[in-house]
Amino acid sequence: MKISGFSFIKNAIKYDYPVVEAITSILPLCDEFVVAVGNCDDGTRELIENIDPKIRIIDTIWDETLKTGGSVLADETNKAFKEIAKDSNWCFYIQGDEALHEDYIPTVKQAMLKYKDDNQVDGLLFNYKHFYGSYDYVGASTKWYRHEIRVIKNNPEIYSYRDAQGFRKGDNQKLKVKAVDAFIYHYGWVRPPEKMMAKQSSFSTLYNNGTPTIEGAKFDYSEIDSLSLFEGTHPKVIHSRIAGKNWSFDQDISITNYSFKEKVKQFVMKLTGGYIIGEYKNYIKI
Repeated sequence: MKISGFSFIKNAIKYDYPVVEAITSILPLCDEFVVAVGNCDDGTRELIENIDPKIRIIDTIWDETLKTGGSVLADETNKAFKEIAKDSNWCFYIQGDEALHEDYIPTVKQAMLKYKDDNQVDGLLFNYKHFYGSYDYVGASTKWYRHEIRVIKNNPEIYSYRDAQGFRKGDNQKLKVKAVDAFIYHYGWVRPPEKMMAKQSSFSTLYNNGTPTIEGAKFDYSEIDSLSLFEGTHPKVIHSRIAGKNWSFDQDISITNYSFKEKVKQFVMKLTGGYIIGEYKNYIKI
C-alpha cells in the first residue's frame, strides 16, 4: 500500500500557519508528500523544503481571477493532487492549520488497509475539533463542521470542492465514504490577535473579489457565541507552539450568545442525541 500526502500553502510565516506541524503530523503514514507552494516572499518555500526528504514541492501562482467563494483554495488543492504518484493507493489531504493526533495513526492505517481494494469506498471521513482563541477552547455551536473527508482514493475523477473544505467526483457527485474513529484538530482560529486579524483580512479577499471585508489591528476573540473547554491532549507536533503562546484568552464557557435559530438547533441536537437541523454533509456515508 502506497500513501501520498498533499497540501497547499502560501505566506505561512507571514500569517503564522502551523503548516510544518500539519505536514509532520501525517508524515508517518506517507511515502511521499506533495505541497503546492504559492507565490510568496516570506520564506515559506524554504520552510517547507526543510521539513523532510519525502516533501516534493510544486511551485504555483495563485489565479487572481478565482477570488469569489474561496475557489482559488480548491484550485491550489487540485494542483497538488494532480502531481501525486500514479501508483499511490490513498491520498491524505491536510490543510496548513490542521493536525492529526499521533494516537490516531494506527486507526487510520488500519482503515486504509481495510478499504484499499473496496471500489465502493471513495474516501475516509474524519471527526473534527475546532480550537478557538487558545489551545484550551473548542467551538461548541453548530456552525463548526463536525466531519470532513481528508483521505481519498487516488482517483483522477475526484477533485477539491468549492473552497477546499471537501471533495467531489465526476459530475458533481458526493464521495462515498467510511467513517474512521479519528479526529483532525483544526487550529485555524488560534493565533496571536495581530496575526489573526492579518490572516482574516487577507483570507476575506478570496471570497469577495479581492476586497477585504475584515480590517483592524487585532482580532477580537471575545465575539464568539459559545465555547467548551478542551479535555484531552494535543498532538505532540503542536506542543512547542503551545509552549510559545504569547497572548492570553479566557472565556466563561457558561455564557452563550446564541441566535434564536441556533437555540432551536441546540435544543433539537440535545433532544435527539446529536441531530443538527440543516447540517452540511458533503459526503455519503456507507
